[in-house]
Amino acid sequence: MMKLKRMKTGIILSNLGTPTAPTSSAIRQFLRAFLSDPRIIQEIHPWLWRIILESFVLPFRTAKVRGLYEKIWTDAGSPLLAYSLKQEKALNAALSSAEIPVVFAMTYGEPSFDNALNRLEERGCERIIVLPLYPQYSSTTTAAVFDGVARAFRSKMVLPEIIFVRDYHRHPLYIQAIASSIEAHWQAQERGKLLLFSFHGLPVSYCARGDPYSKACEETVAAVTATLGLKKEEYALTYQSRLGVQPWLQPYTMEFLSQKAREGLKSVDVIAPGFAVDCLETLEELALQNKAAFLQSGGEVFHYIPALNDRKEHIALLQALVEERL
Repeated sequence: MMKLKRMKTGIILSNLGTPTAPTSSAIRQFLRAFLSDPRIIQEIHPWLWRIILESFVLPFRTAKVRGLYEKIWTDAGSPLLAYSLKQEKALNAALSSAEIPVVFAMTYGEPSFDNALNRLEERGCERIIVLPLYPQYSSTTTAAVFDGVARAFRSKMVLPEIIFVRDYHRHPLYIQAIASSIEAHWQAQERGKLLLFSFHGLPVSYCARGDPYSKACEETVAAVTATLGLKKEEYALTYQSRLGVQPWLQPYTMEFLSQKAREGLKSVDVIAPGFAVDCLETLEELALQNKAAFLQSGGEVFHYIPALNDRKEHIALLQALVEERL
């Protein structure tokens, strides 16, 4: 029997994106690319939204966001990019024996999908596994990665075989990695009275039109809390980072924390399982703004449990997601 030649496989890890620097010009460039995507703003006509974006949103958001990025910027640059490159390095090491190269790309910003595909093409990859680092699928995140990869291929004469990882919100290794990070935190810190799972929000109308994101978030929380053996009164699920005036998924994280503190909750542990790496929404909004709201409303102890980042359990999950598709 003729032996088939094994196709050279490469991996693209992908996350949303980040400004290249905490400056007004860099942030404006990033926000323009991000907020111009019709996957993000789905219910306003593109022509009208362009006027609103350039005239009102960008001037206001750029000034506001610059100060927020300045609070979390590190010597290695943006936390999102720094942690993502650590993931790239760790997964490359984990897959080195199989000679499977791993590159990181962002939907908005650099390194781009064009950059990633060129790097894998230079390595002779004939099959590419695209792994968006969004455990819970959403049209605003995972589908935007698919769009970005497709655009990058427009200039290619020959296309590789493409395998796209849609989600992994119920994968046993993902659930165990989240549960293990919580247990490790509880071993290092006194356990709070409530464990709060905070996910990035989404307009209610998107879910009403079929986006399965909220259901996936609920399924993740159900699986993690079952693994930890938690009772219903010991945890809660909320949504953060809403933009604009339309209704988003509720309860809202900040309002929930403030209300619970006023009702007498003194200590809380907060984790954001939808974020594969720490970034502006976790390090500034969640760990700083929401902590301040909780303490100002009468709470006493607020602990943020970091994202999985480059924890060994997380790299093992990413390795499994790849190997399952080889």
